[in-house]
Amino acid sequence: MEEIKKTCLHDRHVAQGAQMVPFGGFDMPIQYEGIVEEHNAVRNACGVFDVSHMGEVLVTGPDAERYVGHIFTNDIREIPAGKILYGMMLNENGGTVDDLLVYKRADNDFLLVINAANIDKDVAWIMKNAEGYDVEIQNLSDDLSELAVQGPEAEAVMEQVLGIQCKELEFYTFKESMLDGHHILVSRTGYTGEDGFEIYASHEAIVALWDALMESGRAKPCGLGCRDTLRFEVGLPLYGDELADDISPVEAGLSMFVKLDKPEFIGKEVIERQKAEGTARKLVGLELADRAIPRHGYEVLNDADEVVGYVTTGYRGISVDKSIAVALVATPYAGKDNELKVRIRRKTFPARVTGKKFYKKSYKK
Repeated sequence: MEEIKKTCLHDRHVAQGAQMVPFGGFDMPIQYEGIVEEHNAVRNACGVFDVSHMGEVLVTGPDAERYVGHIFTNDIREIPAGKILYGMMLNENGGTVDDLLVYKRADNDFLLVINAANIDKDVAWIMKNAEGYDVEIQNLSDDLSELAVQGPEAEAVMEQVLGIQCKELEFYTFKESMLDGHHILVSRTGYTGEDGFEIYASHEAIVALWDALMESGRAKPCGLGCRDTLRFEVGLPLYGDELADDISPVEAGLSMFVKLDKPEFIGKEVIERQKAEGTARKLVGLELADRAIPRHGYEVLNDADEVVGYVTTGYRGISVDKSIAVALVATPYAGKDNELKVRIRRKTFPARVTGKKFYKKSYKK
């Protein structure tokens, strides 16, 4: 059995009474005070997440831009250094190997931030497809840690508590600098629907920054439980739920991050065909009139009680106070306001098809 990993903040989480669970091969905090309290702290003030389990891969060399373009669905060719793009790596069948962020540090220098559960798979995929390209690939995942500081007060906390000037950072940009003798990379993206920042640095630096935030009382420690409820309410996907090796970005409603005017990328032909012909299933939002809570894997049925899909994520929405879900359903049933049913344990509950965004994002524009 593979040994579970620990982040550099593991001892801090345990000492603070966090409820720990295995996630992506790491022992991670699911909650401290409670998911609702932590969710609301991020929506209304500031929360901080240990996201050191995420993976980082550096791609450099003369062919770096051409190679990253080969494995990445978005178009990095014209973006300036300091810009970040979201997109996917696809397999030859158009399924999603992973969704990721690409940080352009220079024309031939790119940082790929990948999902924790996929690090080994992704690195193997990246290495395999680099044959014939003059690039160097470094897996930095064990060397870097990461904090996510999120919420409407995040900018003030970053500047006043941590001394990191970030007002000038626009959405989906980053900068690198030195802080107390440590190299740090600070970006403004977020995975909560609120304004927020990510700090990548050495383990030692991240521990010091976490301690400063805790001592200040300005940022509530938050676990992965509310990270999931926050991202879900604003329609952001989670790999393994809304995206997978057998789910394409077209099916997931993420076509805007797949640039078909690029010369080529792995899986392009399949995506072109899906865009032209349509797909057999689509990801939709569902709203239940009842307070019953749909969960991942629960069946979605039509009015004849035939199974037409399944729930990918479901919760009692904390910010919207509704039972809501995202589900992958057969395309004929994906129209807005269509009436469907969700089987929750042995009963079925009426559900109405909606958009996938249940709560309005509050990013810095």
